[in-house]
Amino acid sequence: MPVKIRLQRHGKKGKPFYWIVAADSRAKRDGKYLEKLGAYNPNTNPATIDLDVDGAVKWLENGAQPTDTAKAILSYKGALLKKHLAGGVKKGALTEEQAEAKFNAWLEEKAAKVQAKADGLSKADADAKAKALEAEKAVNEARIAANAPVVEEEVAEEETASNEEE
Repeated sequence: MPVKIRLQRHGKKGKPFYWIVAADSRAKRDGKYLEKLGAYNPNTNPATIDLDVDGAVKWLENGAQPTDTAKAILSYKGALLKKHLAGGVKKGALTEEQAEAKFNAWLEEKAAKVQAKADGLSKADADAKAKALEAEKAVNEARIAANAPVVEEEVAEEETASNEEE
């Protein structure tokens, strides 16, 4: 039975949400699956991915073929790296401890990159809000300044009219 690791679409129209599943390649896209490996939400920035890395590695080692998008997600979360390191352990090139150390170091580096992107996005959002606030203050000050001289002119006209009457 040919097994694929692929995305199964959920969510509503315009707001997709995907499950990452191991399924028979002959099954429908949203149909029966063998095991749910995780979830992928592209609606957030950065995209939210929850993945059972060990389960994905187990399916990959048993011959499951990921689709293109699933392969990108598995690579992003480190499942393909873990499979590669497991192959090195089986061949004797690495010990289990070395492979685990390499994988953990890669995970820490990846987490730092993701956090840097999230910080950059929040900083850009804060800068945009500050710029919008400054623009709004400038518009309000201009509006107040435009209205203030009219009031002073009216007061001046009333004073001159009352002076003329006397």
